[in-house]
Amino acid sequence: MTISLNQVGKRFNYDWIFRRFTHTFSGTEHSAILGPNGSGKSTLLQIVSGHHHHSEGAVAYQDDAGRDLPQDQFFRFSAIVAPYLELVEEFSLQECFEFHQHFKTFLPGHSPRDIAARVGLENAWKKQVRNFSSGMKQRAKLALAIFSDVPVLLLDEPCTNLDAAGVALYQSLIGEHCQNRMVIVSSNDEAEYGFCKERIEITAYK
Repeated sequence: MTISLNQVGKRFNYDWIFRRFTHTFSGTEHSAILGPNGSGKSTLLQIVSGHHHHSEGAVAYQDDAGRDLPQDQFFRFSAIVAPYLELVEEFSLQECFEFHQHFKTFLPGHSPRDIAARVGLENAWKKQVRNFSSGMKQRAKLALAIFSDVPVLLLDEPCTNLDAAGVALYQSLIGEHCQNRMVIVSSNDEAEYGFCKERIEITAYK
């Protein structure tokens, strides 16, 4: 998978968040988009994901065979974790996993119950999400994304609401399941992006 951004910029009303961002994400690279709060790193990740449209420049996607991929189809090849994307509060954890599988399959050899147990939620299988703690919700979101059978993972502040044990779990899951996938992390916390060899400072594109 290749994601190419050429002279991409984003503005809200008359205020430019960033401009002239040019970069190609490819293969199984692990990349971090860094910058202080409000600098635009999450906005850039949302543009990559297709959730936001850019104001200038071009974004292009190609699959592993080098074929162009329409932007509105990129979601089939990616999974995202972000604070602004919520689980369905009325669903139980089981229903969340069942609903998710209408859109994406899980990695081979991993059943939904096994995944729930891996992230410490085996006892919450029948529990409604509305009754989860914030840390439990984040563990569920990480599970749904990391165990999705897709080549690209987009992680926006992935350790939000996690305690020390949750952060250790996140780092373990990345090590176990993301070595052969593209991962792009938006963060200013090294615990979240320490495994990324490529680091991009969004403040360089103001």
